[in-house]
Amino acid sequence: MTAIADPARPRRKIGKTDPIQKLAILIGVSLFAAAILAPVIVPFDPLGQSLLSRLRPPLGFERYSAGHFAGTDELGRDVLSRSLYGLRLTLGLAFAGALIGLLIGGTLGLVAGLRRGWVEDTIMALVDMQIAIPFTLVALLILSLMGSDLTVLVLVLGIAGWEQYARIVRAEVRRLTTLPFIEAAWTAGAGPIYTAWRHVLPNLVSPLVVQFTLALSNIVILESTLSFLGLGVQPPQPSLGSMVGLGRDYMPTAPWIVLVPAALIVALTFSVQIFGDWLRDRADVRLRDR
Repeated sequence: MTAIADPARPRRKIGKTDPIQKLAILIGVSLFAAAILAPVIVPFDPLGQSLLSRLRPPLGFERYSAGHFAGTDELGRDVLSRSLYGLRLTLGLAFAGALIGLLIGGTLGLVAGLRRGWVEDTIMALVDMQIAIPFTLVALLILSLMGSDLTVLVLVLGIAGWEQYARIVRAEVRRLTTLPFIEAAWTAGAGPIYTAWRHVLPNLVSPLVVQFTLALSNIVILESTLSFLGLGVQPPQPSLGSMVGLGRDYMPTAPWIVLVPAALIVALTFSVQIFGDWLRDRADVRLRDR
């Protein structure tokens, strides 16, 4: 069921009047396009080494090496090319992790909201456990025991934020099940699966999309943290976090090795968070018409 807005109320033109949101969306679109088109637009092979060109500064500084606009790292690899490929991999891992979290948390939240009783209590106890324990420590433990394979990393990122989806879905389902159209469906003999598919899920799209967007930036930070600590993406495969981690020893002499991927992390998380807030305002009629 969709809330009906009062046509007499003035609407807040969120996406058209807020310059910060417009800037964030522009940055986000540019970063996503750069990640998708990385194989086409990068000037060099991200894994290609050239010791004769190692630690060359970016364009505009002395000892600049032609074509290496963002400089080179300790092995002569192009920082810009590696950063764009790292952005591509980081975004791919974040999307996969957020999707897994959506499937796990959404399913458990739906079951908890519909079944009630001991099923709901058990699921919410798991949610409370997930919230109570710092997940970064859990991720470090899992990766230390099972290795840093990309499959394991994706699964770890996937269970990072499922509890947020579960709480949102459960709360929305409990609210929806008190509405007349759900009660009418049950009175007519509709089962839990049919009711969930036909009447509940369509009303969960907006909050889930917003939560997916916000979770994406959190997973980007988590992946970058794990890779920075050496338990995420392993060399020579570039990711933004691993590039920052490998380049921290060269900060005094070659800061561009760290600054370029770090700037991409900040820009990505900033744009995704602001876009999530904008999307929440657009999806929530109460906020949009306030």
